[in-house]
Amino acid sequence: MNLTKQHLVQILIEHHGLNRDIASEVVSLYFSEIKKALTIGKKVKIPGFGSFEIKHTKPRIGRNPKTKEEFPIPSLKKVKFSLSRKAKQLIN
Repeated sequence: MNLTKQHLVQILIEHHGLNRDIASEVVSLYFSEIKKALTIGKKVKIPGFGSFEIKHTKPRIGRNPKTKEEFPIPSLKKVKFSLSRKAKQLIN
């Protein structure tokens, strides 16, 4: 089973007694702020969980496997997630 935004909303409702609208707004706002920070190039650290940061890939040459034709792949921005030591210990 995957943990979805709706599951997080349900957890807030059950454990903290929030109504559904407020719980939904809290979860949406939380993820919105993470996205905003990453958009402007900030690193997002969540103690005990991990950190998110933007990494740039290098431009490279790709190849179509059927025709063997080469084409350029431009540099891209990707989100890198690093698990914290505490979270790694919990998992292992």
